[in-house]
Order: sequence, then C-alpha cells, then structure tokens
Amino acid sequence: MSKLKVGVLGATGMVGQRFVTILADHPWFEPVEVAASPRSAGKSYRDAVDGRWTQASDIPENVADLIVRKVTDYDEIVDNVDFVVCALDMEKDEIRTIEDTYALKETPVVSNNSAHRWTADVPMIIPEINPDHADIIPAQRKRLGTSRGFVSVKPNCSIQPYVPAFQALWDFGPTRAAVCTYQAISGAGKTPKTWPEMEDNVIPYIGGEEEKSMEEPLKIWGHIENGEIVKADSPVISAQCIRVPVTDGHMAATSISFEKKPPRDEVIARWNSFQGSKKAEGLPSAPTPFLAYREEDDRPQTRLDRDFGNGMGVTIGRLRDDNIFDYKFVALSHNTVRGAAGGAVLLAELLKAQGYLEAK
Repeated sequence: MSKLKVGVLGATGMVGQRFVTILADHPWFEPVEVAASPRSAGKSYRDAVDGRWTQASDIPENVADLIVRKVTDYDEIVDNVDFVVCALDMEKDEIRTIEDTYALKETPVVSNNSAHRWTADVPMIIPEINPDHADIIPAQRKRLGTSRGFVSVKPNCSIQPYVPAFQALWDFGPTRAAVCTYQAISGAGKTPKTWPEMEDNVIPYIGGEEEKSMEEPLKIWGHIENGEIVKADSPVISAQCIRVPVTDGHMAATSISFEKKPPRDEVIARWNSFQGSKKAEGLPSAPTPFLAYREEDDRPQTRLDRDFGNGMGVTIGRLRDDNIFDYKFVALSHNTVRGAAGGAVLLAELLKAQGYLEAK
C-alpha cells in the first residue's frame, strides 16, 4: 500500500515536532512538506528547529533535510500532498482562514487547533467515541463547494482523560460532573528551560481552557441534524484548569453523578474492557487497551503512567464514593500525544479508513 503524503503546518513548534516524530515512520502516511512562519521558511527543517528541538528522539532523518515553506505557500504545498495536519500557533481568525484555504484547494485538513471546533459542520472527533460525526463531511463539502477538501479537528487536550471514562459508563446516564485538570507545561508549548517561572509554582488559570473543558464534550456527544452537529444537553460539566510544573501529562480529578449509580466493581470492569467504537479497532495508533484502572492508592502518577499505550491510552485510579456526587476518581492522559498530535493522527487514520482521505 502506497502511503498518503502529508504536509505539517506549524511543524517547528512543540506539537508540530510531535507530529513529525509520529508521522516519520507511520505505516500509512509520509511527511513530505513542513511549513511554518516566514522566520523559518527557506531553512532545512534541521536548521529551523536547531536549539529548540523538544522531543526525546532525534530529528527524523527523512524529515531533517526538507526545506521549510511558509504556511501560506498554498499552491506549492497542495501540489505535493494528499492532506495536511495543522499545529499552528496563531490567532484563531488567521488559523481559520488558512485551514479554509487548504480545504478550498481540495486538500483535507486534520487540525489540532481550536479555530474550527465550533463550526457546525466541522467534525470534532475522538475516534473511539464519535467516529460517526465524520458523516457530516459531505455537508461541509457542499457548503464549501469542494469535492475532496474539508476541515476536521480533534478536541482539546484537557478533556482526553475524563471523556473516555464517562463514555464507558454511558448507559448509566451521566448527569453532572465536576472536573479539575492539572495540566502540564507542554500544553502551553513550553519546557522547564523556556518557562522558569513554573518552577516551584502552580498557576490557577489557563486562558479559555475551562470553557473548552465544559463545552467540547457536549459536541462530541451531540448528533447530526440538518447538516449540523447539535451539541448534547448533558452531562453538565463544571471545570477548573490549573497549570502545574510537570513536563507532559494532564491529570483530571473528577466527580460524577448518574441517573442510576452503577456498582463500583462494574465501573472498574467497564473501564478495563472499554475499547469504544469498532470503527477505531485496528487503526495503527489505537491503543489496546484504551483505558486501564490502577488499584494502587497512589496511581496514576504523571511520570509513571503518561506513556501508557504509547501515550495514546488513559489511566484511571482512586475510584471512591463521593459525599456530593456518586463517585470521584482520577484519570490521566498524555497531552501532546493522545491530547494533540497523536490524537490527530489517529483521527486521520479513521478518516482514511472511512474513505475521506485518499491519494490525489
């Protein structure tokens, strides 16, 4: 099987680098274009990231010598790729314009950005949970006037630990939840070296994150109606988002109530057996298992458990009765893998499997 050719927009940033490392030896996709700001354009990728490479592995050799283009070099990029992934760090209006332009030039966009998450006909997908939202793509193409171009997005990194945990218990009727996320500095594109203010510090504010944490799950649990995705009414979620001095990994301390409270043993059994939609089974990046419950009192821990399932799995622990809600628990996921580039690559795999991503 020949690989689909991919362009990485925002390739020099932290999430862009993660895209590059994941795609470099992917069985279905091949990175052939890297694009960034005019500051990096014209340099080899190796030179463009010199001194700011944040990944544990070396720069992939099959990408290192690619010449960085400007993200607005539309014609040059679309002539050479089958689709693009997006990790741009720009104003939302600018990102929206760039993503729309690629789609209008018949090049599908799989985005990590939030610019299009609330566009009514843009699917926002966790492949194990709402793969059928890809069914909105024909309506979006009709609006855009395209035959193959469209925009798709993955949801925010903050919701990745607890939304799958809720989904595994969906038939018990989750009604309301309170979530406090403890989010790594890589979520801001930073490292300990580039953000010394975070040492010995906790910041109880991440701009826009609480709104995303409360609202984005409702679009994921929504339904398609008249060419739009209509968000769900419940569960009602209250969220607080806190930046903590760890490199990678978002932890969510969660309390939840149900229409019918399930037995504790049943909750754990559901989590340990949950794989989600069969449409995600067998995709190269899909973890098996997806969720795992740890019985130890002090797990999950960020450093020990964030790489579970190659960073694509979710680890859960500390399930207890709650005095206000039915239960409380802690869940953890890797924010730049499952929560960012890895989740977007998994989405691209799903779209390819469903026939929405094809060679030009």
